[in-house]
Amino acid sequence: MISHYLKLVSGVLRSQLAYRTAFIVDVITVGMSNALEFVAFALAFAGFGHIGGWSLWQVAFSWGLSEAAFGTMDMIFSGFDPARFAQHIKRGTFDQFLLRPVGLVTQIFASDFALRRLGRVAQGLAIFALANAGAGVIWTPAKLAYLPLVFVGAVAFYGALFVFGATLCFWSTEGLEIVNLFTYGGTTMASYPMHIYTDVVRRLFTFVVPTALMIYYPALFFFDLPDPTGLPKIAQYLAPLVGFGVLTLALVSWRVGVYKYQGTGS
Repeated sequence: MISHYLKLVSGVLRSQLAYRTAFIVDVITVGMSNALEFVAFALAFAGFGHIGGWSLWQVAFSWGLSEAAFGTMDMIFSGFDPARFAQHIKRGTFDQFLLRPVGLVTQIFASDFALRRLGRVAQGLAIFALANAGAGVIWTPAKLAYLPLVFVGAVAFYGALFVFGATLCFWSTEGLEIVNLFTYGGTTMASYPMHIYTDVVRRLFTFVVPTALMIYYPALFFFDLPDPTGLPKIAQYLAPLVGFGVLTLALVSWRVGVYKYQGTGS
């Protein structure tokens, strides 16, 4: 499966790099647009001084980590992007994937490796690196070991949301804005301290769609801060387990969707 994936992705990457100048401009544009969004936020933040007791650097730490993880996911899971995948269902081109002698999930993964998302990943990592010094994190061996686990857990979780969104397309290719609420909207929400939201919103994004467990609760561990929401301390260490657990559930739901799929009739 891995060898097939690498061969398919290599073809996609060659096509993307065929026009080097356009590719570089695209990467820079994506990175700059997200960076300017953070700059605008930082300028507005200066008028408040803090959000929920968190400094600009602490928010930037979470922002950068969330952006880098989402950008990495968007690059790898781009084939499952609900908006893109819905077009395969509408046009009937999904049936072509079913006829090929390669694993379906492998094909969808390899159908689009969005290398242009490197711009978003780079700006997220840059903000994270700049914020690290000002956020007051005292790095210990445990924190250094946990950081990459949080990152890959967040990538898996955000990817699971894309897979869930793509699965919904088997039943409806319309009304996918609710998916965007939890993907792009959830990424933005994860950049801020969750205790500033209402109880209903916080519980939704902790127990139903556990976005808070990906960035916010690990950040409490990195900052050595108490949990103002009252959850057990173990919540700070669940990011990798929850991220890959949700991705597993998403792939199971995907298989159900494929099994129920009957074609478009076109």
